[in-house]
Amino acid sequence: MIRGPRSREKLKAYYDLYINTGRLDPNVNPEVAASWAKSRSHNAPTDRIHTDHRLSREELAARQRLHKEAITYLRYLTNNLRDFFKEYDISLLLLDEECVILKSYTMPFYQMTPGEIEGVRVGVEEIGTSSVSMACDLQQPFWLFGPEMWVQDSHESDACSAPIFVDKKMRYIITMVGMHYQNMPQEAVMAVLKTLSYGLENYIQQQIRLKAQEAILDVIPFAVYHVQEGSEVAYANKLGLQRLKKIGIGRKDSSSFGTRLSDVVMNYRHTPIYSGFQGVPSHNREVTWITPSRTYEDITTVVPFERDSEDVVRSVVAISMPIEDLRTMVAHAAGFTAKYSLSSMVGASGAFSSVKDKAQRLAKGRNHILLQGESGTGKQRMAHGIHQASPFATGPFITLHCGDVTPEILEQEIFGVSVSREVSHPGKLELASGGTLFIDEVEKMPLDIARELAASLTTMESSRIGEDTSRPINVRLVAACDTELRRLTERGSFDSALYGVLSHSIIRIPPLRNRKEDIGVLGEHILAELAGLHQSKGKTLAQDAVDFLMTYEWPGNIKQLQNVIEHAFFRTAGDVIHAEDINLFGDITLDARWKEDKEVFIKVWRVAGGNISRLSTLLHVSRVTLYRYLKKYGLDKNKIDT
Repeated sequence: MIRGPRSREKLKAYYDLYINTGRLDPNVNPEVAASWAKSRSHNAPTDRIHTDHRLSREELAARQRLHKEAITYLRYLTNNLRDFFKEYDISLLLLDEECVILKSYTMPFYQMTPGEIEGVRVGVEEIGTSSVSMACDLQQPFWLFGPEMWVQDSHESDACSAPIFVDKKMRYIITMVGMHYQNMPQEAVMAVLKTLSYGLENYIQQQIRLKAQEAILDVIPFAVYHVQEGSEVAYANKLGLQRLKKIGIGRKDSSSFGTRLSDVVMNYRHTPIYSGFQGVPSHNREVTWITPSRTYEDITTVVPFERDSEDVVRSVVAISMPIEDLRTMVAHAAGFTAKYSLSSMVGASGAFSSVKDKAQRLAKGRNHILLQGESGTGKQRMAHGIHQASPFATGPFITLHCGDVTPEILEQEIFGVSVSREVSHPGKLELASGGTLFIDEVEKMPLDIARELAASLTTMESSRIGEDTSRPINVRLVAACDTELRRLTERGSFDSALYGVLSHSIIRIPPLRNRKEDIGVLGEHILAELAGLHQSKGKTLAQDAVDFLMTYEWPGNIKQLQNVIEHAFFRTAGDVIHAEDINLFGDITLDARWKEDKEVFIKVWRVAGGNISRLSTLLHVSRVTLYRYLKKYGLDKNKIDT
């Protein structure tokens, strides 16, 4: 509240009346009267300003660091006003929202040195009514005449304070105190105070927005740069700074990076940043950056930013992401992550415990790993677990099945392919960089592709089909096969170089028939997973059910056991599964349908593990009859997916 000049004699009479008798003259400003009452209730001293309520030196230093931006900026604003403050004997103070004096800028406040007044709290509780307490309580600028101040030592002064708001909350108070009211021009002081308040308020608000923007830029997975004429970097976010330091561009002071991009990037004139200064934008372009230390590849977008009156580009904004980071992000977004840990593989038998212990040991290393075991023994789940327990756990987990595609497609899947100069696709070997590539049925990989893969894993470099460029990779290969890979290699059916890469770490997973004592715990684990997956009530296996399951040979191993238990889980009404609830053939009924329905025949054959003798026993027919039906359905007796 800004009021015109008042009779100081009358104001002094009002003050004396209240101090001496506690009675208020009706002409006292209502806001001042309320503040006087508050001052009296707090027993604030009336003789002079006491500095007892002050922060410790350490507390003041910490608070000044917290508000460094405001303190520094207000000093900048007042640099050209020193003569004004000196001419009219005016002190300038900056206080925080708790009425603690953070900084004294000009004349000593009430003849005190800055060191005496800084850190002192000057709220209504400590010094009574002042322009500070009035601005704080009323949340608006307030001019207070000397005799209205609670401290009598200040009655020859006038003071005006203004609150500073940030996000609708008072953060600071600026106070101007005139030592001699006769010399204090009210209109000029108010104009200066409003200018300082407006400038500081807008600056702090802008700094908050800039910090928020900078925080956002620092957490995004892109390097962001503002590049000015002459290839000088004016700004870089956190990731951008890291990349600049790698190529020898480091910030030497607060305003310069010290080195131009054109001095370090050897092919600068062929980059989209150079084109951006010619007015040509680039969007998601694959770019190679050649520096004296190494070559970088990334996806870059460049947008011309500032133009002068003649439409000449003065600066550009560049956003880039290393290709290897982009591949990892895409891999995670596409769900290329491990789903199982080694702890999800249960069993207490000696045959299995030793295998699991070996997997845990090998997972911690960096060697490539070969998993061998019959179909359905859990090789894929173990590959997931090895990845999660390995140094590559934060990277992608990518799976490839060799038996699912033609050799031509398989090669492209592994190494990638360049379709044209503009279009080039990475292979799974690149996508898995930083993580694990799991290749199932590796024994079906053609010799020439296996040889090429072995070379890439040896050099840790990969080239896309149709390109001469080699790209660095950092990947662990976990391969799985259903047969003894060494014998296939000795017969020349599998590449010896790739076998050499894999043979240093081999894990042989036993079939279920060799670890029947684990069937009970496996069954309970499968039931628990099913209940969690389908959010249904859990079920358990009765002992008679476990005994019954242990009588079977399980040619399809754990995969077949899971199918049988899953069938029982959904078909059993109660919470306990008994032997009579279990059908080893799942949803297949052993009637004559297999003689007419190829799909039924194949299901029964899979239950038998692809074994003709076992199938003959199950169906109670001769082997000759079965061979006749194999021919009828066009099936190969040696090829059955169990």
